[in-house]
Amino acid sequence: MAKPLMAKATAVWLVDNTTISFKQIADFVGMHELEVQGIADGDVAAGVKGFDPIANNQLTQEEIDKAEKDPLHKLKLKFNPAAAGEEKRRGPRYTPLSKRQDRPNSILWLVKFHPELSDGQIAKLVGTTKPTIQSIRERTHWNIANMQPIDPVALGLCKQSELDAAVQKAAAKKAAEGGVMSDDERRKLVSTEQSLEMDAAPKIPTAIEGLETFSLSDDGDEEKVDEAVVDADSFFNLPKGGAEEDDEDDLRN
Repeated sequence: MAKPLMAKATAVWLVDNTTISFKQIADFVGMHELEVQGIADGDVAAGVKGFDPIANNQLTQEEIDKAEKDPLHKLKLKFNPAAAGEEKRRGPRYTPLSKRQDRPNSILWLVKFHPELSDGQIAKLVGTTKPTIQSIRERTHWNIANMQPIDPVALGLCKQSELDAAVQKAAAKKAAEGGVMSDDERRKLVSTEQSLEMDAAPKIPTAIEGLETFSLSDDGDEEKVDEAVVDADSFFNLPKGGAEEDDEDDLRN
């Protein structure tokens, strides 16, 4: 149910100017009944000036009279035609001052690891502008040399559920357009829950990449070693023993 403007000040006015029960006032302004009782006792909202709901077009005198006569009657906020169809103002997400310096790093992370996200989605996630995103995409940002990609969820700039929703929306859009995705892109376009349930793909360390077919027990190598051992004399080209025997016989004679 819609609540009145300046709820506490409205409660102060109703306590001071009507005989409506604390429960009825609490339900109308969205406060706890004990808080309304505290207002009546002077313990709560001390110094707050009452806000007249009748003069400010939030209640009618007839509605107040009904509530005073019937303790079970619930006050209804007066319909305001001027507010009909009014939408919440849209704009970039508000980012606290303490986290604004980290916002470019989060944009760089999103651009690097989720290039499928549109500028509008990134702007909504971290609360930035499209020109800033474009400058980071094109690496023309004034501080691009000192920027490091950092997950916006880790920085507290957005929730993981919001990031997953944006990624899923981008995945659905790309699938509808019939775009062909690589395995790496397909892994990026899944939510956190899905990625945690997936089996980890075996990955060969970079240091030994290219040696996956290497084996120390190759049969061909063993045969070559045996042949070398068997034919050691021919390998070293050793002289025959007949010449040595003739030399020994000459010396004896």
